[in-house]
Amino acid sequence: MREQTQTYSAAPGDGLIRAGAIVFFLGTVATVVTVAPLFLGTTPFPTYMFLLSMLMGVGFLIAGAGVLRSIAAGRRQARAAAR
Repeated sequence: MREQTQTYSAAPGDGLIRAGAIVFFLGTVATVVTVAPLFLGTTPFPTYMFLLSMLMGVGFLIAGAGVLRSIAAGRRQARAAAR
């Protein structure tokens, strides 16, 4: 059975998906840090912290681009196998 197991190789979009997940996580942390003072009644953070919260959307777009790249590579591979 072991000879039938394929070793894992990174697909073309995997790096973008991982990078997007990291950027999204950083944006999530920035959002929690930015919103916490509003609930705690303390002084809000400066504007740049709100801009860092936008990293959630940027990370989502990067990961989405990785998914689309992976789909395109899968289609190319399927098209090449059908020939």
